[in-house]
Amino acid sequence: ELDRLRSHIAAARDLLAKGGPVGRKLDFLAQEFNRESNTICSKSNSAAVTAAGIELKVVIDQFREQVQNLE
Repeated sequence: ELDRLRSHIAAARDLLAKGGPVGRKLDFLAQEFNRESNTICSKSNSAAVTAAGIELKVVIDQFREQVQNLE
């Protein structure tokens, strides 16, 4: 999950570096971020990892709100 999350982050950075209309693509990546964070939380046996996963979800929601402003 972490490798996929890193891959999605790299893809988002590439999109932002290229510029142009990227709102829909970033929204799709935000969905992927959410899927990975859900998987991390559901597989975790550690309270610390679960807490980090929940914090990640908050950040993803903030990111998604910003992406909505791009469209």
